[in-house]
Amino acid sequence: MREGSTHYKLFSRSDFSAFWALFTDNLINLMVLSGVCQFVFGMPAEIVYGRILPGAAVAILSGVAVYVLLAKQAAARQGRDVTALPYGISTPVMFVYLFGVIGPIYWATNDPMLAWQVGIGAGFIGGIVAGMGALIGPWLKRVTPRAGMLGTLCGIALVFIGTVPLATVFEQPYIGFASMIIILWGLVGRFRLPFNIPAGLLALIAGTAVAFTIGEARISFEGTGFYPPLPYIGDLMAGIHHLFANPELFLVLVPVQIYNFIETMNNVESAESAGDYYPVGLCQVTDGVGTMIGAVFGSPFPTTAYIGHPAYKRMGAHAGYIIGVGTVIPLAAFLGLLAFLNNLIPEAAAAPVLVFVALSLITNTAHCVRTEHMAAVTIAMMPHVSSFLMIKWGALMGALQATGVQGLPQLGDEALTAALLQQGAHFSGHLALSQGAILTGLIWGAIVASVIDGRFRNAGGFALAAALMSLVGIIHGASLHWPELGPVSAGYLIAAAFLYIYPLFHREGAPLNHDVVVEEPSAAPAE
Repeated sequence: MREGSTHYKLFSRSDFSAFWALFTDNLINLMVLSGVCQFVFGMPAEIVYGRILPGAAVAILSGVAVYVLLAKQAAARQGRDVTALPYGISTPVMFVYLFGVIGPIYWATNDPMLAWQVGIGAGFIGGIVAGMGALIGPWLKRVTPRAGMLGTLCGIALVFIGTVPLATVFEQPYIGFASMIIILWGLVGRFRLPFNIPAGLLALIAGTAVAFTIGEARISFEGTGFYPPLPYIGDLMAGIHHLFANPELFLVLVPVQIYNFIETMNNVESAESAGDYYPVGLCQVTDGVGTMIGAVFGSPFPTTAYIGHPAYKRMGAHAGYIIGVGTVIPLAAFLGLLAFLNNLIPEAAAAPVLVFVALSLITNTAHCVRTEHMAAVTIAMMPHVSSFLMIKWGALMGALQATGVQGLPQLGDEALTAALLQQGAHFSGHLALSQGAILTGLIWGAIVASVIDGRFRNAGGFALAAALMSLVGIIHGASLHWPELGPVSAGYLIAAAFLYIYPLFHREGAPLNHDVVVEEPSAAPAE
């Protein structure tokens, strides 16, 4: 589509390559959640493959339909080709729902059916919370510097989307390296592969072939069958009833859904940085409603506009790639083929695709924010490193207990915290940074960017907002609670006071560095 044209082609040749990248991203999430539900929470295959996966597929299908329409409207409005927003199960929120909502119910009752019911109830209520983000999303996007929004996404990309899958590659290097080199060749280096085979597809084929050779993959039809999507209204109402009977679950549910609509806002900003403009409020409503539809049909897991739009933009994708995902994922779920693929494709063969998404997002961010604001991007990434450390420290303690080590203190024990500090491990600081890492990163990125620009009152506003959120545990707290002035909250109040007072002695809008230009650079053109 030439600029100024009104005809937008839904499909391009590049959509085929982009399809395999997004399909792999969604497939990994579905493989992980099905494995945890079945083998950790003891849910029978009938629930996992007969209810959860078809429900997730319906949610994906409904969201894809809206995002294709938005892409067509954006192309007509902007008079050029655009890349539709990628869409699927939110990876970070999926883990929170697994181990913060479904897990506690299962461990308390040993009832996998009740755990699933509470999960879909939480998903439905969470969808309402996520959709309500549309009320403040557009305003928040206007006042938040791009470096803050994209920087906190870069933190997620660096740690969870890039480093963790890369570690998976190194755990099975025979499989992972074969796929990784193909991804670097075809997607990062952008060299043409033989017969124009999409790099994502060839990477999966090569990795799976190597896995077969060394006995790490198998063909199994266990779990396949016909699983039509059905509404589970009775189970949904039972789950909501149990949710309100256990209000402590809202202490997990509400903050993570606030995170989810912030993530949607950040991903829309990421698309804008690549040159494609979408209405953030409508995207937040779409994600919330999609999550609610999924819950009605049996899926507890929230959906969202995905991180990584610049990667698909760089490939030259239009909307065909999400249409493909919105077609193949439901068919695979309704026929039970996801169980077959789960057995067939090793994780190390698919992981390099996620590494590419992380590389693309971070690279695009470096191009679309001002050089001076890279300091803000960098600080916004740091809380996610702390989040990763806390997750792995907890996993280490759990592994030690599982191997029979007796008398272990709990993480947070005063003696253990003091001993860790003596070894240079700042447990208390990392704990505070990890709690609400997405919001903490956004806030500190916004503060730093605003200070660089000499917008001290704007920076003070973010510090004050952080103080209010930390007072009630939205950030820097294990759960929501009544207002409580702690050291972190007091620190934010002091910082806000300094930022508001400073303009009295130094005119706001006149930074000491007079070469600073406040405007962001224009969006990077699609390659």
